[in-house]
Amino acid sequence: MARAGLFAAVLLVGIGIVAWVLMTPTGDQISETDAFSAPGLEPMTLDQAQNDFFRLTPALLLVVYQAFSEVQEDSIYDTLASVTHGDALEYLYLERVGAMAGGGLEEEADQEIHEINLLYTSVMREDTALNIDASWQVIGTVGHAEHLHVRGNTYSAALTVSPIDGAWRITDFNLLDVDRDSAGETFEAPATN
Repeated sequence: MARAGLFAAVLLVGIGIVAWVLMTPTGDQISETDAFSAPGLEPMTLDQAQNDFFRLTPALLLVVYQAFSEVQEDSIYDTLASVTHGDALEYLYLERVGAMAGGGLEEEADQEIHEINLLYTSVMREDTALNIDASWQVIGTVGHAEHLHVRGNTYSAALTVSPIDGAWRITDFNLLDVDRDSAGETFEAPATN
């Protein structure tokens, strides 16, 4: 009988520890007043992030595009890891490294993002995560040797944004559509000295 009681006590403690660890990806319980950093923005609580998702989303996406302009694998990974986590980090990193394997990069950065415009967004909160459906246009310059293209591609994706290790990060990224119809004009690249 004592043995069964000891087993039950150990089992309950074990279940309690597992439940505590599963509360968040870092094992810490998140309160409504905790604020988390985001690139270029003041730290945001859960409610603030839900209300200001139209500012949070492009701030995170801009860093993703900055990572995509890197040409060294470790720089790509480190930059992505600053704003993504888990499945989203793996997916986006493999997308960029796949472009490199296909010869899609030169020795120098081949793109510069000028602006990200949200066209449509909706957000729904689920515990500490924000599920965001977004469409956005990226306006930037893409270089190819002696000439540059101004592009205005439009993307749609379902994103999950969660607080991880003190910062807002994209934890899931499901690209739904890419529209490259608004690709811009071509002009000569500036001379390098």
